[in-house]
Amino acid sequence: MSIDHLRGFDSLAVHAGQEFDPTTGAVIPPVHFSTTYAQDGIGGLRGGYEYGRSGNPTRTALEAQLAAIEGGAHAFSFASGLAAEDALLRAALQPGDEVLLGSDVYGGTYRLLSRILGPWGVRLRIVDMSDLDAVAAALAEHPSQIVWVETPSNPLLRITDIAGLVRLGHDVGALVVVDNTFASPALQRPLSLGADVVVHSTTKYIGGHSDVVGGALVLSDDALAEKVKFLQYAVGAVSGPLDAWLTTRGIKTLALRMQRHSENAQEIAEFLAGHDRVARVYYPGLPQHPGHDIARAQMSAFGGIVSVALADGAAARRFAESTRVFQLAESLGGVESLVNYPDAMTHASVRGTELAVPEEVVRLSVGIESAEDLLADLDAALAAL
Repeated sequence: MSIDHLRGFDSLAVHAGQEFDPTTGAVIPPVHFSTTYAQDGIGGLRGGYEYGRSGNPTRTALEAQLAAIEGGAHAFSFASGLAAEDALLRAALQPGDEVLLGSDVYGGTYRLLSRILGPWGVRLRIVDMSDLDAVAAALAEHPSQIVWVETPSNPLLRITDIAGLVRLGHDVGALVVVDNTFASPALQRPLSLGADVVVHSTTKYIGGHSDVVGGALVLSDDALAEKVKFLQYAVGAVSGPLDAWLTTRGIKTLALRMQRHSENAQEIAEFLAGHDRVARVYYPGLPQHPGHDIARAQMSAFGGIVSVALADGAAARRFAESTRVFQLAESLGGVESLVNYPDAMTHASVRGTELAVPEEVVRLSVGIESAEDLLADLDAALAAL
């Protein structure tokens, strides 16, 4: 089925890359597990497929779906979010180049840049991306080749004006990369605001069910896409066919899930903001959040992540270990609610650095359960402090 006439996000999520099987008429395309493909004579490839690392029809379908929902010309699916980041960084950088990185990002991104690519010769500077004056000052000091931001950020939910950041980055010839994992394309489309590349851990909201690890890049520049495609093939950190199919299945309900995640998170943020045992709530849907107006302008809803500061690190640990519906676990973005203590879990790798997460902070990944059950669970955990 042609999707040229489709404009709505929900329609693209369901139909892009999902043509029915021409042999059987099966509405759901089959999963292609084959590692190799018969050729019509030497070099006579059917549909361009020769070997599973260079291409797989199930992965191709997912990449068409990802490009459509992010509004990009090219998408690439990888075995993890970090594999996607690594391919992009190696495609866009060479030794001596620099990345200007947001001061609140996933610890694994910082680890990749500082401990893997740093010894290779890539330089790294840190700046608060929500402060465009600080970004402008950093770029005026000397330009960077990549400006890399998460918005909303992980885990303090800082909001960056994407269009404003793009102007600053492009003025010095930098590639502007937006990690859109927290918002997902259901709530925010950075390419439409001028960003050059969108990065995803598809493990999170895009997959949505905590049952598949993956990553993706979406972009429109043809030359950069060719470099990424070569690295995807030559290095080989591709998503497997079942992983690709599970991710495709998750995308089809993404809009509905993000609506429920956002509704539940808003209720929880408002409840926590009024609780006497909570020192601070980080959620862009609250009017008092410093990035609320920007988030309202560039997002259609505020997402499913709420972070909260308690009295101190000891209280945060007790709280994280006391919930019952919110399960203590790494990751986020699944249909089930999770609680995470970043300092010792997802962001342990940035302890002692300028990206360190305050010890009193707990991150909640709000699921799609009944809000009343989630609120009761949090209330009981707070009461036990």
